[in-house]
Amino acid sequence: MKAYYYWIAGLVFAIDQLAKWIVSTQMELYQQIPIVGNFFLLTSIRNPGAAFGILKGQSLFFIIITIAVVSGLIWYIERNKRSGKTLLLAALGLVLGGALGNFVDRAAFGEVVDFLQFNFGSYTFPIFNFADTGIVIGVGLIMLDSLFDMKRDNAKTAKDGEHTNHDSQPIAGTDESAR
Repeated sequence: MKAYYYWIAGLVFAIDQLAKWIVSTQMELYQQIPIVGNFFLLTSIRNPGAAFGILKGQSLFFIIITIAVVSGLIWYIERNKRSGKTLLLAALGLVLGGALGNFVDRAAFGEVVDFLQFNFGSYTFPIFNFADTGIVIGVGLIMLDSLFDMKRDNAKTAKDGEHTNHDSQPIAGTDESAR
């Protein structure tokens, strides 16, 4: 599929915005709906800050940063779209969709709608949304792609080293090396 990374970004954005619209129109602020006992709940909150509620009230700062990040993501996608790096481009699409999803909330309302709550015993993980999920999964896949690149580079370097003869020594794996 042509430009699948932008389709992925659009899908993440659409799912995120639809879910936020449903939560903000169908749930009261701070209302909780248990999905899986006390482990997974839908909880309607608003986050005027960044991840985990840090830097509250800095919407203009986040809008400027997000514009720079989105611009950088689009530039990097365009630079790599013919690289054959499917995993990297899909990951960048996830991050782009998530960044745009939270950007729209901040630009329009000065805060982000969060609603996915997970509890682990007495510990409650910070409540998040689908945009955050796209960003986190995308970043994880970017790291995985980097590991794959390192592995490919190391394998290529090792292979090139076997066939290189800089000191007029026998090349490893040839009949001359057995003498």
